[in-house]
Amino acid sequence: MTPNASLRVLVVDDEPSFRDLYRRVLLEAGFAVTEAANVDEAKAALSELSPAMVVSDVRMPGASGLSLLQDMRAAGVTIPVLLITAYADVRDAVTALRLGAVDYLAKPIDLDELVTAVRDALGITNLDPALPAEALANVVAESPAMRSILRDAWRIAPSDVNVLITGESGTGKEVLADFIHTHSSRAKGPLVAVNCAALPEALLSSELFGHERGAFTGASQARKGKFREAEGGTLFLDEIGDMPLALQPALLRALEARVVTPLGASGDVAVDFRLVAATNSDLERDVAKGRFRADLYYRLNVLTLQLDPLRERREDILPLARRFLGHAAGISTNTNTNTNTTTNTNPTKRISRAAAELLTHYRWPGNVRELNNAMQRARLLARGDVVLPEDLPVAIRKHAEALTVPTTTASTTTTATTTASTTTASTTTTASTSAAGTPATSVHAPTDGRLPAHGRAADHDDDAAPMQTLQEGQEAAVRRALEATNGNRTRAAELLGITRRGLLKKLKRLDIE
Repeated sequence: MTPNASLRVLVVDDEPSFRDLYRRVLLEAGFAVTEAANVDEAKAALSELSPAMVVSDVRMPGASGLSLLQDMRAAGVTIPVLLITAYADVRDAVTALRLGAVDYLAKPIDLDELVTAVRDALGITNLDPALPAEALANVVAESPAMRSILRDAWRIAPSDVNVLITGESGTGKEVLADFIHTHSSRAKGPLVAVNCAALPEALLSSELFGHERGAFTGASQARKGKFREAEGGTLFLDEIGDMPLALQPALLRALEARVVTPLGASGDVAVDFRLVAATNSDLERDVAKGRFRADLYYRLNVLTLQLDPLRERREDILPLARRFLGHAAGISTNTNTNTNTTTNTNPTKRISRAAAELLTHYRWPGNVRELNNAMQRARLLARGDVVLPEDLPVAIRKHAEALTVPTTTASTTTTATTTASTTTASTTTTASTSAAGTPATSVHAPTDGRLPAHGRAADHDDDAAPMQTLQEGQEAAVRRALEATNGNRTRAAELLGITRRGLLKKLKRLDIE
């Protein structure tokens, strides 16, 4: 959609960073945008430009957004008005709707919700443009959840609005912070990262705000501090929830006044930075328990990006695993504008189907960080060009083995089934004889990879055969898997849903040649 005057939106907010953010998002959605820093400027724009809609902050110095709405209605101006506030006040919301506001959104703003609200108010049904291909050049985002996060990050990157990234440890919060910085207007400046949980309070204060020479014992030279090192760029504060309470007022002041006071300095130092913070904590709960300042939380919580755990975006697992294998092999990707050049210093390895199944079904409590470590290990242990299940960490293999249940059936007929590492669908194999010399029977692998009901072979009566011991059931299952695969131990292990190394251990324990 091409911007035109009939779709002009007037954005009213006293904070330039918010005006800039809303302008960029609405321009991307196809609207023309006019900005106003206060109610007086907004009234002038209303008379001169006749916009199609107004998006206004509620609480501003001087007259409020509610006052603007009331004056518009009193003057007979009936265009839609959308109000936005950082303070979720029910009374304000009721007043706004009674005065004729079309909607009332609370910060942190969901940018999709903002665009949708504007489109709904103007009767427009066009979809948002797709995430540009260049935004995906160096990130993995096959899952809808990750693509949605990147779309929002792409939109907010050019602004200077504070961003709070939340999610479990290891989900890729620092990668997302780097994505935001790379696509921001500050990309030519530095990205400075600080882990707030890694340093004690005294050292963290010096690390962030700096100190003068002689400020304390051992301060033999001055230190700029991370705020000044991030001049013209982005400051990434990881694990912000672990910042000591005593340091939080200084951070709040830096965010609001854009100045810091180095330890031992006689005055303030101006700083120019964009803040991206991250945490795996529930900051709202920490505020309620007095562990985190409410005013700092509201200053940080302008725009929040929630990263889902890896187990909830399984489409990303194998692409990430392959990328990590490539990095372990010494493959580097250099992006120059729209051209990707790849250097391969060592031949990479591929992931076997059985290993891929284990990776996909594992729950990844350590998220992307754990997957990266697993691929580094697999690269070192794999003896050939293929990563096999036995090359993966023990925790992943044990998870698969825990899902594998040995079955017992009539006349030593055992159904070999697989769970996480199912490699066949609707496979029927006929074995000539069983371990006890019984007539040939068929081994059926269910198409969905699950055990038959009650763990028994289909079409058999429980009362028709004596109960087997667990070891007898396991032995029968192992023998039939070997017979079904003509003695191929790797394929037999896949059929049984265990690793090849796990199968070798069972063969030794059961004394099977």
